[in-house]
Amino acid sequence: MPEAEDVRRVALSLPDTAEKTAWNMPTFRVAGKMFATLPEDETSIAVRCPKEERDELVLAEPEKFWIADHEAMFAWVRVRLAALEDEAELRDILADSWRQAAPPRLLDSYPELGLSGED
Repeated sequence: MPEAEDVRRVALSLPDTAEKTAWNMPTFRVAGKMFATLPEDETSIAVRCPKEERDELVLAEPEKFWIADHEAMFAWVRVRLAALEDEAELRDILADSWRQAAPPRLLDSYPELGLSGED
């Protein structure tokens, strides 16, 4: 099961990512745009996710994904760290969120990471 330090390490390994504290919690940003947060209890993360996909994820795997009330209007989903299979799944989730926030120049610059906009 991935833990908070795994989230931090994996998020910061993505290109042009920085950590910044906001709302009393770590947030991870690419080129200044937030793509993940690590709430204070460090048992979950919030990541970007298109609303249509988010709703499908929550229905398919409610033990893993849920929508926080204050984020319902936004394209974000919560992920329970204990429900993740391994660090590879964590990396996939964070990378997908990173892609949604990253500018095109970064997407095009890192095809070897599987982050190209041409997926």
